[in-house]
Amino acid sequence: MTTIKNPSWLPPTSDEPRDGPSVPATVEYHRVLAGDKRRIGRGIFAIFLLAVGLVIFPTAIGRAAALIDVQMGKTPPILGGTDYTPLSHASSMIALGLLIPWSMVIQRWLYGVPGASLHSVTSRFRFDLLGRSLLFLGPAWLVANAVPALTPGDEFPWSHFDLIALFVATVLFTPLQSAGEEYGVRGLIFRVVGSWTRNRRAGLVAGVLVSSLLFTAVHGATDPYIIVWYFTLATGLAVITWRTGGLEIAVMLHAALNTFTFLLALVLHVDLGTATQDRSAGTGTPYLLVPTLTVVVITAVVWWRTRRSGPVRTAGPDQPSPLSNFPISAPGPDAVSR
Repeated sequence: MTTIKNPSWLPPTSDEPRDGPSVPATVEYHRVLAGDKRRIGRGIFAIFLLAVGLVIFPTAIGRAAALIDVQMGKTPPILGGTDYTPLSHASSMIALGLLIPWSMVIQRWLYGVPGASLHSVTSRFRFDLLGRSLLFLGPAWLVANAVPALTPGDEFPWSHFDLIALFVATVLFTPLQSAGEEYGVRGLIFRVVGSWTRNRRAGLVAGVLVSSLLFTAVHGATDPYIIVWYFTLATGLAVITWRTGGLEIAVMLHAALNTFTFLLALVLHVDLGTATQDRSAGTGTPYLLVPTLTVVVITAVVWWRTRRSGPVRTAGPDQPSPLSNFPISAPGPDAVSR
């Protein structure tokens, strides 16, 4: 009997997927929806439904919130105004967070695969992995993303009330917004496109490229620095999701990035309305190359940490727990025997 310890910052536990036989056994994250037929038409419809949610949720919730803003004498961007209010900020964050259950509903309806499997190959959100990756990768990630803030910009005269309200809304809802994008793009789209090929490697390449291109396109950037930044970020998060068999690290990186960026903007009194919407040519700077290269390094670190085990797979007959074959890192009660 060989006893192998899990790495110190990767998840130590893993049971059979809680959704049972409806989650395919011994497959990688991006191949969970693959079957005997490629079902490309169904996949395109799934992506279309996701896009519908991406439009309807922010529109419906944003307009409802705008009614309150109008009563307060404000005209938020959704009504054609320039008043980026705490309420409009919170409503947009909450609306994108709804992509989490919406992605699960689409997967369940069109593929018959339980929505919880979008969390990871264990059909659980591995909070231990999120916490350890935050401690291990978070500090360097935040420092790298502070560099673009060195670019000089105009200050906005926020009131004390707006600053406090924006701070609360950012801390509470921005991680939800980031997770929503991850479940939609690195979760559903990555899986849908990854199921279109007969070969798992071809599916991986297609899933990474298509999901990254769509993620970049949706953000509507025309500045070359911002385009490279978005595409590199999306590609790195997709590869990390594949290697770790779940969305936890991708959610952590995305949530830390967005939350920290918003909070830093508040400290610097940046006009959030312009900062969050203007991605036109000339708005990007070479400073963005720092977080861009950091994404590459973090992706390489995750790949190196999983070099012996390969990508984490779903559990199945005669297969050890998905994380039991990770490289030895530290002794402790998390040991798994096989």
